[in-house]
Amino acid sequence: MDEISLGGLVLLCAAALMAGWIDAVVGGGGLVQLPALLIAFPHLAPAYALGTNKAVAIAGTGMAAVTYGRRAPLDRRLAWRLGLLAVASAAAGASFASAVDKEVLNPLIMVLLLAVAGFVTFRPSFGTVRAEGAVTPRRTLLALLVGGVGIGFYDGMLGPGTGTFLVIAFVAILRLDMVTSSATAKVVNVGTNLGALLVFAGHGSVLWKLAPPMALFNILGGWLGAHMALRRGSGFVRAALLVVVAVLVAKLGWDQWS
Repeated sequence: MDEISLGGLVLLCAAALMAGWIDAVVGGGGLVQLPALLIAFPHLAPAYALGTNKAVAIAGTGMAAVTYGRRAPLDRRLAWRLGLLAVASAAAGASFASAVDKEVLNPLIMVLLLAVAGFVTFRPSFGTVRAEGAVTPRRTLLALLVGGVGIGFYDGMLGPGTGTFLVIAFVAILRLDMVTSSATAKVVNVGTNLGALLVFAGHGSVLWKLAPPMALFNILGGWLGAHMALRRGSGFVRAALLVVVAVLVAKLGWDQWS
């Protein structure tokens, strides 16, 4: 790893703080943290950027998950089942990361994100009120397959927008409000980060000297973001989600066609 100046370290910690806040509210902190690592270390191999990002992000998402768990109406049993399943799925996805053809996958992700943005925009009530009644076994199974297996595998393999996809999936499948969905997504995101981190760390693709100071600021961002989302409610999370989706689509488009 190249040496980094004090100014560069400060910028990386600021990026980690912002990423932790974004991840806690609606997901998508990698939009800030990954580019920051690649800018700070222009010759850094992508695997090291991905591995270090996971080592930092798991700290912030863990703090956010604890904060939400204390105050949000979270189904802890379901969240833990989703999270444990996501560990294995993300580890499997990380094993296939080098085989991903991003030129094919990025446009598909952009189309999906645009569809999500359109749906949320034209359905103002989506995610603002939690549905009454218990979650059915069929919906639970679908959530486990989509969130725990599918999105978990995607996060390990590629990653952009994982938190956003989880929030939308849990609102649509489990009929949760945005805040409860975001709380559930944080638990699953801890699992996906852990699964991918185990693979990247096993290959020595983590900058362990850099990860701890960034992780401290990521934790602070996660704490601030979770408290703000809980205080301001589903409308705030919904607005943040649309902003993150717009930025993510722009970032993927730039990567694809620049």
